[in-house]
Amino acid sequence: MVSPYTIHIADERLATIKAKVEAYDWSQLPDTGGWRSGVGINDLKRLVAYWRDSYDWRAVERRLNLLPNFITDIDGEHIHFVHMKGDGTKPPLLLMHGWPGSYLEFERLLEPLAADGHSVVVPSLPGFAFSKPITGVIGPRRAAALMHGLMTRLFGQSRYIIQGGDWGHGIAAWTAHDFPDALHGIHMNMVNLNAEDAAPTTVQEKDFVAKRDVLTDWESGYNHEQETRPQTLGVAMADSPVGAAAWILEKLGKWSDLPTTADGNPDIWSKFSEEELLTSIMLYLGPSSVVTATWIYHGKRLEKSDRFPAGTYITVPTGVAAFPDPVFLPPPRSFAEKTYNIVHWTDMPRGGHFAAWEQPELMLSDLRAFIATISRKHL
Repeated sequence: MVSPYTIHIADERLATIKAKVEAYDWSQLPDTGGWRSGVGINDLKRLVAYWRDSYDWRAVERRLNLLPNFITDIDGEHIHFVHMKGDGTKPPLLLMHGWPGSYLEFERLLEPLAADGHSVVVPSLPGFAFSKPITGVIGPRRAAALMHGLMTRLFGQSRYIIQGGDWGHGIAAWTAHDFPDALHGIHMNMVNLNAEDAAPTTVQEKDFVAKRDVLTDWESGYNHEQETRPQTLGVAMADSPVGAAAWILEKLGKWSDLPTTADGNPDIWSKFSEEELLTSIMLYLGPSSVVTATWIYHGKRLEKSDRFPAGTYITVPTGVAAFPDPVFLPPPRSFAEKTYNIVHWTDMPRGGHFAAWEQPELMLSDLRAFIATISRKHL
């Protein structure tokens, strides 16, 4: 059964968050200066001041409820999703976010894609936002089966197209691996999941791997913690809204394509408003999903789904929007082609890890171009 869903965070939960935000003791937080060692404390203080004095979740909630929200159970898991219906002249689209993003990354793509004729489905991934509670740890491969189950429930045996970044790209890739006949194509703005034996051979590929490895050394501490010890981290995040906000804000600041200030810090306010950032953070805190959203990393470790088996080649037509992500560098096309059937590739001029949120028009344009390409060749 698919049921309409109304977002409503209980007054008691909102009061608890507000009280903890107001009670945060900044005198206990030394500052190394800027963003060199993690989140910029001055930027966090600016965000928290807005949270304390101006942010109105109820107003945001009313706006979110204007979207067509639904909930259903797939294989025993509660899945929340937005479903913007088109006229059915184009294949269904499944748009998937990652961590620490949300389904709202795609908000500005919904109406244009539905107007094109697509029915557009944007879920909250298992354990994220309103897709909770979940029965236990769910990795990206099982999430792919759940998302395929959702699309089958909505559209029967009709083939569909996936767009995804971050976890969305991994889930798209595993769907293409496990359910290739269900798909017309996948479009990704991250290519981080490859066959185990995909090795760099050209100078360009080797240079990419070397740069990627340096960044991974500096930037992947969060991944290792959430992959191996999410519950210990969760104890702190479940109790501290400011702590959870800092954990998320650091990634939004470091992974987005942002100009830097004179002192070298990311200028996060040049792209995002306080309300946008807090709404994204509140989609973790309000429904109490900040902990379960990290479990997908642990699930990846348990599933061993961080790479495909040696010899894997994804035959599903694949498009890549290679946004200049400052941390998860886009690979050379030749490297991606060792694992994927690349039929469309665009080197994007700007936009980072949260591409559909940062540059919705560029994402929309490229997704449309990919759909046109596979329509000519395959539909």
